[in-house]
Amino acid sequence: MKDTETQNRNTPNEIKIGLISISDRASKGVYQDEGIPALQTWLMKAIGNPCTFHERLIADESEIITESIIELVDELGCDLVLTTGGTGPSRRDVTPEATLEAGTREMPGFGEQMRQISLSFVPTAILSRQTAVLREIDGHTALVINLPGQPKAIAETLEGLKDADGKTIVSGIFAAVPYCIDLIGGPYIETNEAVIKAFRPKSAIKK
Repeated sequence: MKDTETQNRNTPNEIKIGLISISDRASKGVYQDEGIPALQTWLMKAIGNPCTFHERLIADESEIITESIIELVDELGCDLVLTTGGTGPSRRDVTPEATLEAGTREMPGFGEQMRQISLSFVPTAILSRQTAVLREIDGHTALVINLPGQPKAIAETLEGLKDADGKTIVSGIFAAVPYCIDLIGGPYIETNEAVIKAFRPKSAIKK
C-alpha cells in the first residue's frame, strides 16, 4: 500500500481519518448518533491539514468492530482511526477487545492518559477500558484509538485540562498523536495551538 499512498491523497499532507461510532441503539436509528459529529467538529478545529473522513456507525458487535477497523486501514488507507463508545464494563462493551484483535501492536499509554484526564471529573473513570493500537499492513501503519462515548468526554480527553487562563494543566492525548503519526510514516500533522498544541522533539519539527 505504501507505494500508492501519496498518489491516493489529494495533497501530500492530507490526513485520512476513520471515525467509528459504536452503539446498538444509534446504529438501529433509536436515537441520533452524537459521537461522529462531535469527533469531526473537534478534529476540524484542531487539525490544520486537509482531512478526509470515513465514517462508520455500527452495533456493539466484536466482529463488526474489528472488520470496520481493518477496512478503514487496509482498504481506505486511514492514518488515524478513532472509535467512540463500547469501552465500559458491561457485557455489550467489546470495543477494546475488538480493537486489540485488529491491532498488531498495543499503545496502552493513550488509555492510561484518558483515564487520568477523566478522573479529574468523575471517579467512575476507572471503569473505562479504552486502549489504542497500531495496525501495520503492507508497509502502511495506522494509529487506532478508543475514545469515550459522550461528546463532552471526547473533547476533554482529546484536548486535556486547562486553567482559567488557558494554560494546559494536563495534556490531552491528541498532543501526542501528530508525532506518533510521524514515527509510523504518516503525513506531518499541524495543529491549531489555540485548541491543542502538538508535542514533538525539536529535531522533529518542520519549519
